[in-house]
Amino acid sequence: MTSPYSACAELVRQLHLAIRQLESQAAAMQTLPLAGREWFELLTRKLVPQLTDDAFLVVGVVGGTNIGKSVIFNHLAGCRASATSPFASGTKHPVCLVPPGFEQHHDLASIFRGFDLHPWSEANAALEDHLEHRLFWRTSDATPSNLLILDTPDIDGDVRVNWERADNIRRCADVLVAVLTQQKYNDAAVKQFFRKAAEEDKVVLVVFNQVLLPDDEEYWPIWLRTFCQETGVSPEFVYVAPADRRAAEENRLPFYLRDWPVPSGITNPKRERGQTLQNAPNSETACHVSSEVTHGVLEASALAGASGYIEVQHNLKTDLSALHFSSIKLRTLRGSLRTVLSEQAGLPAYLREVRSRSDEFRTASALLSTHELAESREWPPVPNPVVVQEVRNWWQSQREGWTKTVHNFYNAVGRGMLKPFASLRDRLQGERIPPLEQYRQREWQTILDTVEKVYERLQWFSELGNPLLQPRIDRLLNGKSRVDMLDLLKTRHDLTDLEFEVRNLVSAEMEAFRQESPQSFQLMKWIDHGAAAVRPVTSVCLFVTGFGPAGHAVQSVAANAAVQFAVDIASGTVTAVAGEKALSETAATGAGLFEAWFRRLHARFAAKRAAWLGRMLKDHLFGTLPDELQAAIDIPQSDAFRTVQVTIEQLKREVDAADG
Repeated sequence: MTSPYSACAELVRQLHLAIRQLESQAAAMQTLPLAGREWFELLTRKLVPQLTDDAFLVVGVVGGTNIGKSVIFNHLAGCRASATSPFASGTKHPVCLVPPGFEQHHDLASIFRGFDLHPWSEANAALEDHLEHRLFWRTSDATPSNLLILDTPDIDGDVRVNWERADNIRRCADVLVAVLTQQKYNDAAVKQFFRKAAEEDKVVLVVFNQVLLPDDEEYWPIWLRTFCQETGVSPEFVYVAPADRRAAEENRLPFYLRDWPVPSGITNPKRERGQTLQNAPNSETACHVSSEVTHGVLEASALAGASGYIEVQHNLKTDLSALHFSSIKLRTLRGSLRTVLSEQAGLPAYLREVRSRSDEFRTASALLSTHELAESREWPPVPNPVVVQEVRNWWQSQREGWTKTVHNFYNAVGRGMLKPFASLRDRLQGERIPPLEQYRQREWQTILDTVEKVYERLQWFSELGNPLLQPRIDRLLNGKSRVDMLDLLKTRHDLTDLEFEVRNLVSAEMEAFRQESPQSFQLMKWIDHGAAAVRPVTSVCLFVTGFGPAGHAVQSVAANAAVQFAVDIASGTVTAVAGEKALSETAATGAGLFEAWFRRLHARFAAKRAAWLGRMLKDHLFGTLPDELQAAIDIPQSDAFRTVQVTIEQLKREVDAADG
């Protein structure tokens, strides 16, 4: 069965990978970087590196200036490992003692992220000033195999870099040994540091140092109570160490375990004669300590006071190494995860930030949509005779046998009949510009008007001062000039084969009609066959009555849908001459079906041409801007975003289960 610890470890690894992907995606949205955010620092510097192994604890000795942190550290180390001084601000960089062979099986750089690791060869190395965050380390035979012991810079000094280093240590540490004195227990900077530790639910051991015994025995509980109330820290163990400089320098300072909170009705927290921690009355700490701690007393000196009690000296190193590691790790895990999962200042808040930023880009994209900018609601329609001719050509390619022969013959006859009238019209009205060339001219004017509107709107966006759009718009306006853009569009437009474009669209629409409406298509084929049978009659009659060139018989022919189709679509003769009027006046008849089809084809051709202009603007004016905006809009729907959301919920359930 998977333990809560291992389940959380796997989820945290998934979460870290997804967040890295999400951070990379969100970079284009100009969100603030994740580095420096408390929850992210805990995730990367505490949870990710240390969740791989619960076989050791990182113990940091922390506190204010000149209170004997290095002294306490040396006692934990069992030797004079760190330099001590009666003057303030000694340690500038954290130093670490690791058990022999530890570095061969563990990645120290992963455990202590944010630091440049250096071998520690002399005690004074940590006293030197360096701008970079250094951490000195060395192995020690006296260090228990399950502990990493750290001495840290002051957390209340004037040098801000020391605060940063101490914060990094707090994130890495499983257990904090808080060194307090009468002078430093109520210092603002010290309390601020431990408030964060309490929020992360760190395991804290308090050593009240430089206590004047027995005179301060009734005062240190008052000082410690103030400290706990101000910070929210609930210490696991409390030790008092007497003010004895010689003993401190010689590494023989005694540490006396005290009950905390002080049991009700007890005014003097010193233990009764011969009393051990295990049978201390009303002790709230006894349940946290194993029998190894109880029997881990190294020295039991008969320091008989006036009351005759026996003070039991405790060895901090032994007490720490006997802690229940799995419960400490899980507690540290829960504390760090609560910070990461905090709705107000954790990862969920970051997801809301990303979603909000994405919405801003959505608004900007809606304003700056390439489609809307390049849109023209008055795009010119392609001439109907051109469309009809292409439909006729397509239909002719579908004919077979005698039907094809008949229609080809009479189409040729029809063209021959119309030729004299076309020549007469040209002499009377002048030579006509081909319909597609007329369309090309109208379309170019539409393009000019549209591009002008695009540049006007871009200039307007730039003047709005939108923080997301303005730098990007300015880049566009300072790029390819309007004249260059129009020259390029003109060249590409002149090279466009409009006849080919119409032919392709008609072919696609007719094939779609064949697939979508097979029965209607078959009906049209039957009508086409019927038209072939009556072509000798209709062609001659229509010409004789004057319908063809004059266009006076449109309404009489349009009254019969079959004849209308046979003439307009199958032969193309009448519509090619009568033009737009023939289509517009058939809506009230059965031929209205074909008019609707023509209108749809016109709309699709206009959309296709507008899309061509949109692509030209995107490729040669907007560049990657539309893609950048769309990428930002899509982030809340990305796999990385969804993975983070799902993993957050899973981790919350694991933390709740562990709390239960």
